[in-house]
Amino acid sequence: MSLRILSLASLVLLGACSNTTSTMQLYPLEGAIAAADPTLVIKATAKNTSSTSGPLTFRLPENGKCEGTWSSLTPRTVSNSRGLALTWRKTGGELGTEAQTIAGVNSGEIYAVCEDGTRVQGTFVIGSGTASGTGTATDTNGNFYKLLF
Repeated sequence: MSLRILSLASLVLLGACSNTTSTMQLYPLEGAIAAADPTLVIKATAKNTSSTSGPLTFRLPENGKCEGTWSSLTPRTVSNSRGLALTWRKTGGELGTEAQTIAGVNSGEIYAVCEDGTRVQGTFVIGSGTASGTGTATDTNGNFYKLLF
């Protein structure tokens, strides 16, 4: 195998594995989980956090592993440019599209299903261009959580 093909394969594998991951914490505030252990912190792993959605995994006591999705609504502006440029650097004109994230606070949601069928659903707010936010979540067993990340 040539050195060129080997280095190309390495770059492809590194690109596929460079998935950004962040940790979310769910703090039980009300319900059976909070009554059993009010100091419990449930750590959730959110993948692909440099994007606007991705997989979410965590484990609830008595309910097993939970898998689902997080998603954030991040508005973008798109500007188009067209025209004739008579400069030394851009002779012939310009044509293109540029997308930019709007600064502000954006809303998002989480949804997951646990091994025993328990469903967890919540909402959060997040700052544009950040991987931190706050929100709340509930599950189908009557538990209420504070969500921080």
